Amino acid sequence: MLIISGTLYVDPDSRERYLAGCRPIVEQARAAAGCLDFALCADLVDPGRINVYERWESDAALEKFRGSGPSSEQTAELIEADVRKYRISGVEAP
Repeated sequence: MLIISGTLYVDPDSRERYLAGCRPIVEQARAAAGCLDFALCADLVDPGRINVYERWESDAALEKFRGSGPSSEQTAELIEADVRKYRISGVEAP
């Protein structure tokens, strides 16, 4: 299993518009084979921060969905991004 997690930063005044534009991507990801979870969420404290959380069954499922990655329009709006891929070897209840 893979977890993709991190943060995106956009202009605080455009964060809600940016997230609204991401809605189709979230819907597509959640419907994609191998996607276990996918969320882009506004941070409750930092007005320019977007929290990223994804879970995928495999690298193949992730790559099939990602294709060439985000659009140039989305990328142009990012001030900063720090998103990482984590490989999970086991899962248990807390």
